[in-house]
Amino acid sequence: MLAGMLSVAVQRLAEAGVDSPQVDAEWLAAHVLGTTRSGLLLVEGFDSDQQRHFDDLVEDRANRIPLQHLTGLAGFRYLELAVGPGVFIPRPETEMLAQWAIDRAGSLDSPVVVELCAGSAAISLSIVDECAAAVVHAVEFSPLAVAWAQRNIDKYGQNRVHLVSGDATDPAVLSDVDGQADLLVCNPPYVPDDSAPPPEVADHDPAMALWGGGADGLDTVRKLVPRMHALLKPGGWVGIEHADVQGESVPAILAAAGGWTDISDHPDLSARPRYTTARRR
Repeated sequence: MLAGMLSVAVQRLAEAGVDSPQVDAEWLAAHVLGTTRSGLLLVEGFDSDQQRHFDDLVEDRANRIPLQHLTGLAGFRYLELAVGPGVFIPRPETEMLAQWAIDRAGSLDSPVVVELCAGSAAISLSIVDECAAAVVHAVEFSPLAVAWAQRNIDKYGQNRVHLVSGDATDPAVLSDVDGQADLLVCNPPYVPDDSAPPPEVADHDPAMALWGGGADGLDTVRKLVPRMHALLKPGGWVGIEHADVQGESVPAILAAAGGWTDISDHPDLSARPRYTTARRR
């Protein structure tokens, strides 16, 4: 019975152009039933109220509302983060930058970490979750995103993620941390002006988290680089996520700015350029 309901939902989502109709239908069913995707094997079907709820969610997903907005959760590494309208949904690709930061922080005794453009605080919380000695200072500009980040910090932060609401390019923001950070991570807005993301992104992720400014999408990165340099101690490391077409341009920005060494770009699991790292001289 449930299999037949899922089959109808999968067909509807596929017709609407959803990339992963089977997986999304299963997540929605699990959400309605209060179980996991694997737990669906133990369920015969919906009652009438659950059926209506499921049908409504499927129709919303067919209208390209993000799956995470419908369930209220986004998985990131070992965490389930609260997300919704007003905050950027963390992507699996960003887990690569988080892993790099966790490995780097884990090699230090008491690392001081900064995250700029923190969004939901996904990277910050993963660092403190997997590196017991780390303390993170996270900066986010959007009031809506700050509210989501604080909700996640209240759940996972264990008093080791300190959230600041402010403009990450402002020298006054985190000025008390200047020259003290061992590590800085940033997933900034970097979408070029002429790009056309899919509807889930363009219509539902906040614009300020997407569009980086300029034809190459990297105006925001250029503005952030001086703050990154000021926040880090000599020898401190920075990691910056970027689009797969920016694997040469982001390293070039750091090289042109001066004051950086060991500039390197790194691929994601699909072998596409994904993030740049460098060390303050």
